[in-house]
Amino acid sequence: MKLTRKSIIAIALAIFCILLHLLCNNKFWVEHYYSNGFFVWFSKILRISLGSIPFSIGDILYGLAFLWLVWMFFKWVKNSIKKKGSGKTIKSRFVSFFIFCAIVYLVFNIFWGVNYNRKGIAFQMQLDIKKYDSTDLIKLNGILLDKINSTKQVVEQNKISYSDNDQLFSIAIDAYKKAAVLHPFLKYENPSIKSSQWGWLGNYLGFTGYYNPFTGEAQVNTTVPKTLLPFVCCHEIAHQIGYAKEREANFVGFLVANASNDTLLKYSAYLDLFLYANRNLYLYDSTSAKLYRDQLSPLVKKDIIELVKFNKSHQNIIEPVITKLYNFFLINNQQPQGMMSYDEVTGFIIAYYKKYGSI
Repeated sequence: MKLTRKSIIAIALAIFCILLHLLCNNKFWVEHYYSNGFFVWFSKILRISLGSIPFSIGDILYGLAFLWLVWMFFKWVKNSIKKKGSGKTIKSRFVSFFIFCAIVYLVFNIFWGVNYNRKGIAFQMQLDIKKYDSTDLIKLNGILLDKINSTKQVVEQNKISYSDNDQLFSIAIDAYKKAAVLHPFLKYENPSIKSSQWGWLGNYLGFTGYYNPFTGEAQVNTTVPKTLLPFVCCHEIAHQIGYAKEREANFVGFLVANASNDTLLKYSAYLDLFLYANRNLYLYDSTSAKLYRDQLSPLVKKDIIELVKFNKSHQNIIEPVITKLYNFFLINNQQPQGMMSYDEVTGFIIAYYKKYGSI
């Protein structure tokens, strides 16, 4: 059987995909030659190219991609109704679809996705990540409880707030500069962090921010409650510098907040981490978890109530579907816990405390 040009391209792409997958199985290669080699300078090129543009190119690309998919779907429905297409045409369309998927897979991984397979922040900091127990969680909840209450008190007494999104982004960028002094691998140059144009939609789909691997931009949903935003910024920047897994991005956000002198950033990080740690403790000891939650100051409780009300006001029938799809994506990218991967930052914080004696 004579191979067509399209078939040859499909076969070549399939071979490249397999080779890339095999390379990703070598964590040493990924960590040293991709994450700390190719990706460092390639991601800088993306940020230099698009960082100065005041709006999100990635948002526009995703919007156009959605419109294209809708158009292709209706075109397929139209052809199906008219019963167009021979067996040869169907085969050709399948090959075209495979080529499209293979190209997206290769671009996604070469641009960023290979980072899912790196050794990561625990390796860089020589942290011993072990399975924690209720004793560890009780200790962590107590520490975070004290920090979150005291930090919120400072915020309230001094009436601290960010004037606008640009100041918010600047605080996060400055915090990374301070963190890089302690941890050089957190160096962040040529910033490209922007407010997402799809924030209003993100409220209904359940995202507070996202990293666009095709443009290198960090997108922040600036329409969510303000208490979340400082930590969200640091989380998305962590993705930009190569920490793909959600638990690692959360832990990097903690390291950055810890190095910062900004009170709002610290409070945002402590609030997020306390909610993760308290939820984990609830699975082991619901009584203790409720006890720590009850000890939160009225001001902190007010912020949590605001978050709950905000999420409830945006509940819809589509969000669970999006959540399941994203859960599937995480599971298939070295995060078997799916959406619970975010909570796994708790294990990193406990390991950090055991090594350094403080948080």
